[in-house]
Order: sequence, then structure tokens, then C-alpha cells
Amino acid sequence: MQAARSDAHDTQVLIVGAGPTGLVLALWLTRLGIAVRIIDKTTEAGSTSRALAVQSRTLEFYRQVGVADAVVSRGVQIAGVNLWVRSSKAARVPFGQIGNGLSPFPFGLVFPQDAHERLLIERLEALGVTVERQTELLAFDQSRDGVRATLRQSDGAEATCHATYLAGCDGARSAVRNGLGFTFPGGTYTQRFYVADIQAHGPTTDHELHIDLDDADFLAVFPLKEQGCVRLVGTVREPTDENGELTFDDISPRAIAHLGLDVVKVNWFSTYRVHHRVAPSFRQGRVFLLGDAAHIHSPAGGQGMNTGIGDAVNLAWKLAAVSNQHATESLLDTYEVERIRFARRLVATTDRGFTLATNEGRLARLVRTQLIPVIAPLLFRWSPMRRLLFRTMSQIGIEYRHSRLSAGKAGAVHGGDRLP
Repeated sequence: MQAARSDAHDTQVLIVGAGPTGLVLALWLTRLGIAVRIIDKTTEAGSTSRALAVQSRTLEFYRQVGVADAVVSRGVQIAGVNLWVRSSKAARVPFGQIGNGLSPFPFGLVFPQDAHERLLIERLEALGVTVERQTELLAFDQSRDGVRATLRQSDGAEATCHATYLAGCDGARSAVRNGLGFTFPGGTYTQRFYVADIQAHGPTTDHELHIDLDDADFLAVFPLKEQGCVRLVGTVREPTDENGELTFDDISPRAIAHLGLDVVKVNWFSTYRVHHRVAPSFRQGRVFLLGDAAHIHSPAGGQGMNTGIGDAVNLAWKLAAVSNQHATESLLDTYEVERIRFARRLVATTDRGFTLATNEGRLARLVRTQLIPVIAPLLFRWSPMRRLLFRTMSQIGIEYRHSRLSAGKAGAVHGGDRLP
């Protein structure tokens, strides 16, 4: 092993992980005048992904840095959600402008994570910051003055980076979280899932969202920008070899047949398991955890990627304020206070929704196949219910009234609320 050498590229914030969370943190900090260095151990940006939804609150954040219009133009706005039972469309819920009057982005948007990352990388490079690929965090230690990190670079050599702060945005198997010695309590759902990007014909390739609620399988069909292209997310219910590699041909065709899909081409396919975990703390001294490094949960409601981006925005302005001596170090204490409470609540609520959607029990099947198709359209006709659902799903309802930064009120608006 080569001896570590001193690296001249010292920085204010070292960001480990170049997924959406790390990229947004880097973009925000750079625009606020903070020097960053962002590393990732992969050779290139991801070309496949599971995250699809971009929520309205994320778009509101993006509007502040000039990214929202590009995301909206490259994504697909969801005009309706269609519920299928036993090969027939049982209900359609109009979704197009569900948040009218609540947000400048009153719609649901699908924009795949791989394309999302490429856009963020483009914007970051325009500001002069490049992701350092094939660069891995090996170890770190911190003092009152900063963090010293040991990195393995793309040529295999080790180098030392001195940073004022370290941000762990490196996913569920976070080296930063492990380096802090934090546990990651929670669990793993029993179901195995698949995700596939396909070209197809059929009634579910109409640029709307389609969900099969049948007894046999759970399957959601998400529209992509290209005509005839959709993203499938479904359960693997057939007995399979846990250690074997599945292909698309191994997946039960029942749900696909139920939705009338005629598959022309499979662009990519992957399987995965879903976890629900929250780290006991999001900060230790000068080291922070964000996104999947801090919390992971079921895909119900399309909240995961957006929650990580919310972490990044919350932490970015605070790091900038402290670094620019506009606030004291104690401001950074509010990052964990504000974000960990939301993460814990989110894991609990998505867990309930996910269990209902995938449970094979008789009662759950009855609710899925008979009650939801009847009740959902009725609820959406009721304005207060539409507003509640939008505020919850879009994340515009997140508030920090419990934070020590929040005080006072003006009418219905309290300190810690999102400004209407």
C-alpha cells in the first residue's frame, strides 16, 4: 500500500456520493460561494434507476437555482392515475392540476433519476465543479478545526483531503455512516421487486400512471418521455433462487398481461429488495449524513429521492451561513432536529402504504381490489381531500414548527412553515 500524500485540493465541504442528494448539495453550496469537492467511487453516472417522481417541493427548490424549467420540460406530467383490477380499468383519478392554488407546480412529474443526475451534473460543471469518479473514501477523522479524509483515487494512489465539513451522501451502504460507527436500525421487506425500462404497445402506454391492484401481482407502469417507453415496477412473487440472477423472462407475465402490454424491447432490467431504516443521528461534529445514507424507506408515494434533496437544501444554506460567518456553529444543530423527525414519520407512513399495496392477505386484497377503486375517485372529488393528499405527497406540507429557529405566527402561518 502506498503512503498517503498531502492533497492540495483542500476544500470547505467534501461530499461523498454523487447521486441526486450529493449533486444538489454541491450545486447549492457552490451557488452560495462555498468551495466543494464531490467524489464518487463509481466509474460513471448511473444509466439505470428506480427513483422516478419529482415532487412539487423539489421543483420549488429547483426554481431558486434555475433548474425547475429544465426538469419539467424533460419530464412527463401525470394527467391521471388509472387503477386496474382483473384485466380491466376499474377507476381513473384525474391528477393533472391537483395542486392548483397550492404550488406553482401543481402536478405530479415523472423524471427518471438517471436523466435527473445527468442534468444536475451539467449544471454543476457549468459552475466549474466536476464529480471526481473512481475516488473512494477509505477513512476519516475529525478535530475542532476540520475533517481529514483518506481517499483512494482513480489511479489507485491514496491521498489526504482536508475539509471543514464532510457530507455523507453515499447511499444505504454509506462509508461515512460506517466510519461514524452509527447503526442503521430497521428491516427489509420480504418481497423482491423488479424494475424494467421497456418499449411497448398497449392501453397503458398513454403517458398516464397505471397501477394493477390484482390478487396475483403488484405492478405500476410509469410513463417516460419517449413515445411508447414505460418504466415497470413490480413484485416477484414466484419462488426463485435467492442467489440466482433473474431476467425479464423469469418474471410472471400475469400482471403484464392484465394491463394489455405488448412488450417490444426490454432496455434494462434489475431486481432489488426494499428496506426501511433510519440512522440514530444525522450528525456527529463536522460530519453529516443525508439521503439514503441517513434514511431509506419503501417507494410508496415517490418520496425517497425528494427527501434526500430536501436534506441537501436544508443543510446547504446552514453550512454556507456558518462558513461565511453569518451564523454561529450552533445553527448546524438544527439540521438533524428538523430532518430526522420528518424521516422517521415518513418511514412509518410509507411502511403502512407499502404493506397495503403488497400484502397477500385476504383483507388486504379485498381493500385493494374492491374498496380502493370505488373510494379513490370519490375522495378526489372532495376538494379538502385533494388538497390534503397533494400537500402530503408533494412535500409542501413539511414544517419545522418544533425547531428552535421557528417562532411567532401571522394568521395561519407559523414560524417553521413553508411560506404560502
